[in-house]
Amino acid sequence: MLTLPELTRMLNESGCRFELIAHDFPIRSTADAASLFPLRQSAPTLILQTERGLIACISGYARGRLDLAALKRTFGYSSLKLAPATRVLAETGYVPGAVSMIGHGLPCLFDNRLLEHGFIYGGSGDELHTLKIAPADVARMNTIIGVLE
Repeated sequence: MLTLPELTRMLNESGCRFELIAHDFPIRSTADAASLFPLRQSAPTLILQTERGLIACISGYARGRLDLAALKRTFGYSSLKLAPATRVLAETGYVPGAVSMIGHGLPCLFDNRLLEHGFIYGGSGDELHTLKIAPADVARMNTIIGVLE
């Protein structure tokens, strides 16, 4: 798990275009998020459990609800479901809902539709900060094992 100063240093050293946006409340709903940034540019990081271990999935809000059965077929998993909160915290150090888009240390599925935006908004690892970052930088800074078209 990266602290905010560690995340900031890593992103700066890697030449990423980003900003950390502080807010007074954790984002717990679509309404919370909409009060801070454009929803169509939001990109939550979901942690999924497979028979091969945990993976991250960074998917755009515009995609809608993920079809886990379709992802399972597309990427050849025999088992795929949302990871339990206790396992997410134990293996990444992040609380579900605040998982950073970068620095979680997991192989990643990435929604290519996010590349249509100049910036996307998602987890920073801290419930009171949102990471605004160029989507190409998110893709570059993660180990991408599959792409959502």
